[in-house]
Amino acid sequence: MATDAAAAAAALAHDADAVESGNLLRRRNVGSNADDAHAEEGEEEASVERAFLDKPVPTWTEQLTLRAFVVGFILSILFSVIVMKLNLTTGIIPSLNVSASLLAFFLVRLWTSAIERMGLLKQPFTRQENTVIQTCVVSAYGIAFSGGFGSYLFAMSETIAKQATEANDPMNIKNPQLGWIICFLLLVSFVGLFALVPMRKVMIVDYKLTYPSGTATAYLINGFHTPQGAELAKKQVRTLGKYFSLSFVWAFFQWFYTAGDDCGFSSFPTLGLEAYKNRFYFDFSATYVGVGMICPYLVNVSLMLGGILSWGVMWPLISRKKGIWYSASLPASSLHGLQAYKVFITIAVILGDGLFNFLMVFGKTVIAFIDMYKKKSKSLPVSDNGTPVATVEAESFDDKRRKELFLKWYYVLVAYIFAPTLAFCNAYGCGLTDWSLASTYGKVGIFVFGTWAGASHGGVLVGLAACGVMMNIVGTAADLMQDFKTGYMTLASPRSMFVSQVIGTAMGCVVSPCVFWLFYKSFNIGASDSAYPAPYTIMYRNMAILGVDGFSVLPKHCLTLCYIFFAAAFAINVIKDRLPKKVSKFIPIPMAMAIPFYLGPYFAIDMFIGSTILFCWEWMNKADAQAFAPAVASGLMCGDGIWALPQAVLSLANVNPPICMKFLSRAANAKVDAFLGN
Repeated sequence: MATDAAAAAAALAHDADAVESGNLLRRRNVGSNADDAHAEEGEEEASVERAFLDKPVPTWTEQLTLRAFVVGFILSILFSVIVMKLNLTTGIIPSLNVSASLLAFFLVRLWTSAIERMGLLKQPFTRQENTVIQTCVVSAYGIAFSGGFGSYLFAMSETIAKQATEANDPMNIKNPQLGWIICFLLLVSFVGLFALVPMRKVMIVDYKLTYPSGTATAYLINGFHTPQGAELAKKQVRTLGKYFSLSFVWAFFQWFYTAGDDCGFSSFPTLGLEAYKNRFYFDFSATYVGVGMICPYLVNVSLMLGGILSWGVMWPLISRKKGIWYSASLPASSLHGLQAYKVFITIAVILGDGLFNFLMVFGKTVIAFIDMYKKKSKSLPVSDNGTPVATVEAESFDDKRRKELFLKWYYVLVAYIFAPTLAFCNAYGCGLTDWSLASTYGKVGIFVFGTWAGASHGGVLVGLAACGVMMNIVGTAADLMQDFKTGYMTLASPRSMFVSQVIGTAMGCVVSPCVFWLFYKSFNIGASDSAYPAPYTIMYRNMAILGVDGFSVLPKHCLTLCYIFFAAAFAINVIKDRLPKKVSKFIPIPMAMAIPFYLGPYFAIDMFIGSTILFCWEWMNKADAQAFAPAVASGLMCGDGIWALPQAVLSLANVNPPICMKFLSRAANAKVDAFLGN
């Protein structure tokens, strides 16, 4: 049963976490997979705590060990580097909870085994300690995303302002500096944590909100700490280590061939030179092959369809209107030319998709409260479609045991007079649907505060800063409740969970800016043709400009196309929501389709290949694939991602690759040969 639970949790983490881009932290698909999770939960509830009945529950201070935070710090650096690289390349951030839990289990087991051999082990490794590490690591690397390094924060810089052309005066520019970034994150990252601490009992015990991601993580950790689960975890770690090594060596090998622009395997025209010009090629990225193995099939297919629609159809057609719709003399990067269509149509799809999700989650929240009021009950409906579910009055053995530890109130270090309402709404909506709409609230902040301040008073900068405050407050509140749910199901003390969340957040506020600073000083971040284009920075800045200046800056017919794509994104989501799941699962996700509109489909090809590998693996041996695919994917991502650290060090030390591998057409090659011959 425990082994099955661990495998099911790994599968749920893969299937239920549909990934979105930089504008939303993550979107989880809580369709049929969530139903399976509820069924699994009902099955597991009868037995999981009985399996641990003979093991004493450590006190909250015993759960907060030195080794937990040492391991947490090491893993926070590792995952911050990986998330930062993903954030600055495409903005697609998959759920890394499985990887964090697995590596935490492995490292502490390694630690305790070594100490035990010396006869010095005083405290065994428990699932509660594992939960504390998981919480610390996720809180820390979450700052690498919510800190806005690939969105609102770097969008304030002069690098991005030059690309936007409007509102690039000193009043609307603030270049990144390590000091003010750390101070800003420390100021905004803790508000959401302290604001909702008193609501943990109401959200999790009284309202019985499911928080599917927190539940899945709890199953995973519970499974690790049984004999069968521990054996499976060891095999998964060995698999992860093998693919980590292969990925790291492959990234190192590729580096030797990147001595110039458009050099190396990442610029290999695998589908031909003409396709390469439209960004259709496989760039041999182990990271995005791994991401493709983690993301659901529908996300990967949606990305491919979006790439084909935009770079295969739309942009070639619009480019033929050069000199008619926009000036033929404009450079390719100008936001008055073709680039404007790429950027603003992408923004339109993002906003259309985001508006639907906001209204849907908000509507389910309102319906839930109305239902509670009518029934005069503390139980709220938590089913996927928002309809009431039958409640069981008799408490299970597990619930009784969990409540004994969970319901003890502890001293709240900081009491807020006013708890942010939006943080509560987002945390509650996340508990119902598993969707965090932090960046949607952030976009509201961009438009509201940017318009209020106006261009002459730094409205662009004000809007972006407001976005950062909103995203951090509402995002951390939802993450906190997910972690409390995990702690509730592993008997981890809410006090230790909160302390771990605070320490992890503090780590992230320092580690993430330092990692970003290393990337910033080592690479050409923000340039559209660089390895780290940070695509969502230009989009966030242009949202702020729209809020300040309006639509007068757009080229001909751009606004009309934006209206069409905004309406289409909203309509597709409405249709998906209304159709039966067996039909809606084949309808592409507008948000995912929008990501390659600006970047191109090259990374979507990588992810599609990863998805194809997983499909074939599941076809041949589904149980094996569900157990080990997350480990393989994590190894590919971690190895390629961590190579960015030595690569940055080499760049800072002026150690450059020795070879440039570039591909030319036959005609261009003949000209080069003739030139060299002369």
